[in-house]
Amino acid sequence: MRGVILYGPPASGKDTVTAELQRLDSRYQQFRRLKVGSGRTTGYRMTTDADLAALRAAGDVVWENRRYGSVYVVDAHGLRRQLHDGIPVVHLGQVEAVDAVRNAFPHARWTVVALTCPRDVAKRRLTQRQTGDTAERLRVWDETEPLALADLTIDTSKVPADVAAELVSKNVQRREAVEI
Repeated sequence: MRGVILYGPPASGKDTVTAELQRLDSRYQQFRRLKVGSGRTTGYRMTTDADLAALRAAGDVVWENRRYGSVYVVDAHGLRRQLHDGIPVVHLGQVEAVDAVRNAFPHARWTVVALTCPRDVAKRRLTQRQTGDTAERLRVWDETEPLALADLTIDTSKVPADVAAELVSKNVQRREAVEI
C-alpha cells in the first residue's frame, strides 16, 4: 500500500498537481475528504453532522479540521479502501494532519510532498478562481506552517504542474523500489 500526501496552503497547486498525476497514471486518485458545510462540493464527499458524529463515536476519524465555516474529515474507512484500490493523493494543510494520516496507516508507504508558492502568486491564483473568499484564503495561507520533513518540496511558481507530477511519481516509484 502506498499513498501521496500533498501538503500546502491554499492555491499552492494541490488540485493541479493531482490532475497531472492522474494523467500520468490512473492509479493516482484524489482522496475526497468528507465535508460538512456549504460552499465548494467538488473534490469532497458531502455528509451530515449526524453521520460525522457516528464516525467520531466509532473512532473512524483520522483527522478533522474546521475552515471556511465547514468541517473537513479524513476518515479511516475511506482512506483504507482507497489505499487498497490505488494510490490515494491526500490534500492537507496542517502539519498535525500529516502525522495523523501517517500514524493511522503506518504500514503504508507515504510520499509526503510540500507544495509552495510565493504569497503574491497564491493571491493571483485565488483571485482568478473568483470564489469571493480570497481574503479568507490568504489568511489561511498566512497561517499554514512550513512542513519540515517532506520527501520532496516543490515551488509550483517555478515548476510546471506536469513536471511536478513527474517528480512526485518518480519519488513514489523510487520509494517502492527501495522498500520492496
